[in-house]
Amino acid sequence: MNIHEYQAKELLSRYGVSVPRGKVVFTPKEAGEVATELLAEKPLCVVKAQIHAGGRGKAGGVKLARSREEAEALARELLGKVLVTYQTGPEGREVKKVLIEEGLDIEKEYYMSLLVDRARKRVCLMASSEGGMDIEEVARKSPEKILYEYIDPAVGLMPFQARRVAFGLGLRKELTGKAVRFMLSLYEAFLGLDASLVEINPFVTTADGNVIALDAKLSFDDNALFRHRDVEALRDLDEEDPREVAAARFNLNYVSLDGTIGCMVNGAGLAMATMDIIKLYGGSPANFLDVGGGASTEQITAAYKLLVSDENVKAILINIFGGIMRCDVIAEGIVKAVKDVGETVPIVVRLQGTNVEEGRRMFSESGMDIITAETMDEAAQKVVSAAGG
Repeated sequence: MNIHEYQAKELLSRYGVSVPRGKVVFTPKEAGEVATELLAEKPLCVVKAQIHAGGRGKAGGVKLARSREEAEALARELLGKVLVTYQTGPEGREVKKVLIEEGLDIEKEYYMSLLVDRARKRVCLMASSEGGMDIEEVARKSPEKILYEYIDPAVGLMPFQARRVAFGLGLRKELTGKAVRFMLSLYEAFLGLDASLVEINPFVTTADGNVIALDAKLSFDDNALFRHRDVEALRDLDEEDPREVAAARFNLNYVSLDGTIGCMVNGAGLAMATMDIIKLYGGSPANFLDVGGGASTEQITAAYKLLVSDENVKAILINIFGGIMRCDVIAEGIVKAVKDVGETVPIVVRLQGTNVEEGRRMFSESGMDIITAETMDEAAQKVVSAAGG
């Protein structure tokens, strides 16, 4: 689960991470009121579009204001605007709120993040002196400028590791202590919130000698949200794909893609293999949809309705291996769903495993024009052909 920048900063501040003063607003008038408060102490403030995407600055979503009138005008310009960044895709995201934040006298920008390194089975603290840039770009052009510290879960992030990062970034000696506290607080927040990613890009040093998170991104382990109902309440469904939101209600794992072949599969490994073989035969998957190992008839029906709700889908491939999940349950759900929604696109079904003969019998007796296949190759060829590939 992802949250907005302003929400991430509110959470991080609870753990002692320094963030700029600011407030989220929903109207130009509110923007002017907050700007007036901030401009009483600082010469400028920042108006930042709040969407779940990076690259907002390059897309015109971050502006500077030096007066109340300018802040109101910028908020009016951004609110309701569809912002297109490298992370939103060409369709962009509509801006429904903006963050008005104090301007800072920035000395230098840096990058810092905490993430799970699954190969090493440890949390990694990653930092770079090249803040404000895409870390992928830094890794490609200047990999030597990225610092890594791997954290022993038994003892956590140690002060000597944080000092080593501070020295490696070339921070002024008098800022070392503040930078160490900044990193230790970030790690405490990462653990305390069951985060999967904490990214500060950039964190900055200021002329008056502070270390501050100028921007912040937090992602959370969905499996741990039951421990953090306050965090779960921060979820903004307007920022998510409506089909992914609907899938979550039925405990289905769904991710939208940009192809034309809808996929319904049980098991993540089989789902990946199914998408690969569709590509092999010249097709393109429209989604990743894993119904899990023990889906009910209701979940299968919901999954089918999700697939046909995507107007880009020209054909559907249902590829099920019946282990815990019985093939007849799958067949029952599909038949029910097709009766409810109708046969809007060609459907190719490959069933193998528990009660497979019963499942196939249900299809043959349904009177529906469902295409069956024995092997994955056969299923992929048929669905690509049915989709017009």
